Amino acid sequence: MKKWIMSIIGTALIVGLVIVFFSARTSVSAQDVVLSNQPFIVTLSSAVSEDAFKKGEMYVTDQQGKKVNAKHSVSKNGKVVVITGLKEGTYSLYVKNKFMKTKFPFTVYKELQSVKSKEELKAYFELAKKTQGYEEVTIMEDTMETESKESSSAQGGDYSTTNNQVDGVDEADMVKTNGSHVFSISENNVVIVNVKDPEKMREETKIRFTNDFYPSQLLLSNDTLIIIGQKNVFRTLESDSKQNIDRIGMPMDSMTSVYFYNITNPASPKLSREIATEGYMNGARLTNNTLYYVTTVYPKFWMMEENEDIELRPSVYDSKTDKEPKPMNYDNISILPNSMQANYSIISAINVENLQDNTVMTKGYLGGSEQLYMSKENLYLTSTIFESTNSNSKKFIWNPGKMDTEVFKFALHETSAQFVASSRLTGTILNQFSMDEHDGYFRAVTTKGSSWDENEPSENNLFILDKGMKIVGSLTGLAKDERIYSARFMGDKAYMVTFKQTDPLFVIDVATPTAPKVLGELKIPGFSNYLHPLDENHLIGFGYETKIVPQQGSKEPLIMTEGMKVSLFDVSDLSNPKEVDTEVIGGQGTFSPIQYDHHALFQHREKNLYGFPITIYEQGVGQEYAQFKQDGALIYEITPEKGIVMKGNLLNPHNPSQLYENWESSIQRMLYVEDSLYTIAVREITSYNLNKFEKIGKLKY
Repeated sequence: MKKWIMSIIGTALIVGLVIVFFSARTSVSAQDVVLSNQPFIVTLSSAVSEDAFKKGEMYVTDQQGKKVNAKHSVSKNGKVVVITGLKEGTYSLYVKNKFMKTKFPFTVYKELQSVKSKEELKAYFELAKKTQGYEEVTIMEDTMETESKESSSAQGGDYSTTNNQVDGVDEADMVKTNGSHVFSISENNVVIVNVKDPEKMREETKIRFTNDFYPSQLLLSNDTLIIIGQKNVFRTLESDSKQNIDRIGMPMDSMTSVYFYNITNPASPKLSREIATEGYMNGARLTNNTLYYVTTVYPKFWMMEENEDIELRPSVYDSKTDKEPKPMNYDNISILPNSMQANYSIISAINVENLQDNTVMTKGYLGGSEQLYMSKENLYLTSTIFESTNSNSKKFIWNPGKMDTEVFKFALHETSAQFVASSRLTGTILNQFSMDEHDGYFRAVTTKGSSWDENEPSENNLFILDKGMKIVGSLTGLAKDERIYSARFMGDKAYMVTFKQTDPLFVIDVATPTAPKVLGELKIPGFSNYLHPLDENHLIGFGYETKIVPQQGSKEPLIMTEGMKVSLFDVSDLSNPKEVDTEVIGGQGTFSPIQYDHHALFQHREKNLYGFPITIYEQGVGQEYAQFKQDGALIYEITPEKGIVMKGNLLNPHNPSQLYENWESSIQRMLYVEDSLYTIAVREITSYNLNKFEKIGKLKY
């Protein structure tokens, strides 16, 4: 295998590949391309000494074979070597010790290079397949809790807007309103309801889709309704090939399709254009009349041995120019630095102001994307970097306790998304609220290790990076044995909730990027899954109450979640944060979509109202488990002066014979238009008076 890999390296056409050298006792992996403003990161399966360069065990030469005085650093465990400061050119890294003797060629470019040919792309996936151990992979058991995937924008005049993380950057959601109509997803239809008269709401129309398209997200831009969803598209090129159809599984590849409808007349929406990108939706944003959306594609690279003609490029479609999906051009595909992921991140953008004339920009990047954060100026994507814990070249073991995150930055200008730089952060990122951009600096919090793994105990970190994605400030080792459950950046302050047995709320000063510092810490029962700013001195936390139950014969107690918990935090004294009020709803099993989706939060800033859909479970006397009680929605007035005060109880009456919520009538979202409140379910919309919360009308559809 070593001979085969060396022959691949010898081909001059290969750009940006992840090269892996194996010997009997050790292996070296890295990309053979690096940008001049990026570090060259080399991962070793066997450790080298910190002074390996001084001893001559490692060194870098230029194209003429002369040694280069390269800046370098070696990690504490001796398995990661970082080389920086190299100018454009061709180099070789030499490793000579008792474990191995090898030459590692690599090239430094000024800009990200495009893939040049089918052969390059195929070689990338061949190497990525071996690097990631697809031939034989063992996943170490881990008891970490599942991360919840999930802001605050100003309200748009006399009606609700989506609860967005960044002002001026609208996020896609299942419900939108323009003040006169409500647009909502009902199964695979989009319903348009006229709400000008809350007593006499009427369905204007349904935009009906066939069974192969499933709408999931909506955006509004003036008179354009944007509908985003997954569409199963038959790929004729693959079906006509000689590959084994049984091996393929489903002969359909999912594509993220975007439909643009002109709603000048809401009763008769007109389809203006359809665009589509292969893959599953990562996220969509709308700012300055420009739609940006990102998809993740997993090509069938494992089938290359059986079918040399397998198409490895993602497909795209535009109704303006295409009759069917077609593969992307090679010059629109690049390889992200320091990523070993065998998948694509596809970034697409289009200005929606003049849909008939504007062009879709689509760029494909080899390297996965998981979390997404976007400001008005930049887009950030993250990719988890796994560490192999076995030096055996034929078997890789991924340890969830040993994962880092590569963050990729793209500068946005109109419909252009230009790669800027990337940086590797220790640990993993929970969700979009663990990231933020402020005054040109990128900030992020991460969790390293596992809170339930004695060999890799967890700890939490904060990193601050400059415009070039260089780390300029950090805090590490926070809240050992705990993990991050929620985070929020608010200007010069960062707030972070960690949890294992109690809920520490950290208040961190990030005003000086090079010297962040913890100002205060509050430990309370329970935890918050989502933090929402009330004002500059107060936060609202949405999460769960917990109780500690001792376990006989074990040092570790059992931590059990109880009812849903709403907390009001006072952070006016930054060194002494306080939980000034709480509200616990229901018992074990009670849940709300606000726990994992911040778009479910209803807010009316002027009236200090905050609400959310909820399903309540309670445990009666003599019952072993909690039972369904009722569902609906709750609305609270939350102020620093009065705390958390119930204002609107929109729960359905308790029916002892009802064992579960009714999915057709379960509230998904709430919004307001002037003095009326609307609750939206899959099959109905209900209106209420916003002052007294009395029901006004109901429309089933």
